[in-house]
Amino acid sequence: MDTYAPVAHMESTWVLLHIGASLDWEIHQMDIKTAFLHGDLEEEVFMEQPEGMKEPGKENWVCYMHKTLMG
Repeated sequence: MDTYAPVAHMESTWVLLHIGASLDWEIHQMDIKTAFLHGDLEEEVFMEQPEGMKEPGKENWVCYMHKTLMG
């Protein structure tokens, strides 16, 4: 199972800004860069060891995640 962080395309952002401006909506900006960084997990999550971080003799071991890395 692959996990990814969805990223908005600039065109989508422009369309939303255009709609907001044409309807005279208030538009707010917020930084969500670290919104999920180090968040609490409600389920057990395991991940493969990252390349370059594998310990000799333990290449097939997995990491148990106590906290989230990114949302």
